[in-house]
Amino acid sequence: MKARVGASWFGWFTLAWLVIWAVQLTPVQLLIPLQLDSPDDADGWIRGVVVSGLVLAVGGAAGLVAGPVAGAWSDRTGSRWGRRRPWALAGTAISASALVFTAFVESAWAVGVGWIGVSIGVAVASAALTAMIADQLDEQRGSASAAVGSAQAIGIIVGVAAVTLFGLGVTGGYLLLAATIAIVGTVCALALPDPIPTSATEGPVPTASGAIADPSFRWLWAGRLIVNIGNALGTGLLFFFLLYGLDRDKDGAEDDLLLLIVVYTVFVVASSIIAGIRSDRTGRRHGIVLTSAIVQAAAALVVVITPSFGTMLIAAALIGAGYGAFMSVGLALATDLLPDDQDNARDLGLVNVAANLGQLLGPLAGAGLVAASGGFGVVFATAAVLSVLGGLMTLLIRTPTRSPRRRDPGRQAEVSS
Repeated sequence: MKARVGASWFGWFTLAWLVIWAVQLTPVQLLIPLQLDSPDDADGWIRGVVVSGLVLAVGGAAGLVAGPVAGAWSDRTGSRWGRRRPWALAGTAISASALVFTAFVESAWAVGVGWIGVSIGVAVASAALTAMIADQLDEQRGSASAAVGSAQAIGIIVGVAAVTLFGLGVTGGYLLLAATIAIVGTVCALALPDPIPTSATEGPVPTASGAIADPSFRWLWAGRLIVNIGNALGTGLLFFFLLYGLDRDKDGAEDDLLLLIVVYTVFVVASSIIAGIRSDRTGRRHGIVLTSAIVQAAAALVVVITPSFGTMLIAAALIGAGYGAFMSVGLALATDLLPDDQDNARDLGLVNVAANLGQLLGPLAGAGLVAASGGFGVVFATAAVLSVLGGLMTLLIRTPTRSPRRRDPGRQAEVSS
């Protein structure tokens, strides 16, 4: 059993994820839609939605490959700087450079090139940080996963709030994100402990994942993918929905988006922490994951039934509560299925692929649905169906029998740095 870590470890770990999520999601929610919005005629806004979806999907595809590849190589890294730290630093540098590039381009293809760089950098850093949960924790995996989920919500609000409240615009927003990840991301990577197992450098880099051979891991991966597509359908085109579904002007849409994200954040943070800690104490994760997916589906149905800003606030609370619990406990459940400590980063990189691929396919699918229907109702209805379907896949996951986790008085050593 691994020693418990302290508040210092959790502080640096949470801060690192907060920056990563801000860098990844602020462009998705606000900056890229602002760059590519084209309301030049009656159909111009639909073209803007479609182009944004394509850029996010194509640009992020490279990151989906980069995450597991970087994870596999970090599993076999044995440098004096650590096993995961060099990859976290490399991902930070790549992301910062790509954000600077994207700040000064305008055409859709150039924005796509920049987004490729950002996605690769984020994927590399995420693979390294996610592996630290399995490397260093045992009884606290749910709590660490809750930190990841909470940081996601806070990262969105910090990024969007900075751009909106300070009037930074597209260029200023990208440059602020670049400076933040370059400074804070580097400090966090250096501050987090990174012990090197004696077996870390043994053997070749594997070409296939042992976890994928496990049917339960495959069901978890598929369910995580589908629920994330449902989430992205409900949130990825939110700025366009405010503009053209609720007829807000651009300034009003930015203010409304920020308020919705605040509500979303409060519920994501609360549900992530509560659900993560509860799953650690009971050792039972399946029921929480399924229930949270159903709650997310209910959020989408609220918007389908009564599309208004008032119901959007209710939906933001519901989707935050559902998604926060799903992501935190789902990640902890994934760590329970890992077959080999030597391949943690590679296998958890695949888990990250499911979430990231879902967040990329969601806007692309949503753009197609908007183009086909001329509205947003079918988008939210599809989000509800997919959320339930992904949650039900949890029932097919079988984990090793575990008794409820209890603290061993003889194991009180705290790793604080």
